Amino acid sequence: MNRISFVFAVLAFATISLVPLSLQAQDKIVYIDSYRIRLEYKEFQDAQALFNKEVEQWNIEVEAGQKEIEQMEAELAKQALILSDAKKKEKEAEIETKKVAWQKLANDIFGPDGRAELRNVALTKPLLDKINSVLERVALIEGYDMILDSVNGNIAYAKKEMEITDKILEELEKTQ
Repeated sequence: MNRISFVFAVLAFATISLVPLSLQAQDKIVYIDSYRIRLEYKEFQDAQALFNKEVEQWNIEVEAGQKEIEQMEAELAKQALILSDAKKKEKEAEIETKKVAWQKLANDIFGPDGRAELRNVALTKPLLDKINSVLERVALIEGYDMILDSVNGNIAYAKKEMEITDKILEELEKTQ
């Protein structure tokens, strides 16, 4: 008889222990598509267009330096037979100096912590802060416990009704 009482006690304990798990299943979890937000949020589009224009100018600047080096090398190749060894070495040194300067310029613009990276951060950080602020505000107002991002690939499946990207976009448009 004691064994039966023990089994019922264990079953009762297990049932009581599972109640918090079933309550957790009622948490309000939703998700967004941050890629869509970047594509459809006007301020993000404007920032991206400005960044693309600046990158285009930097590309022109870097390509001009590369073309200048190529011209210098082609000129040296044409004149190689008629130049003295001293003059040839002088031109080669000039080309090498130009290459070093060009590589430094390219790295200063497109390398780690270069102008392009810093400009991208300067343009996007305020927008990301704004988006995060809207996400937090919507979560508090709507009582969401968690907002996930489907772009990270961590959501294998979710009901479409759980997506709040449109709501976030609407709120972002209100803050402009």
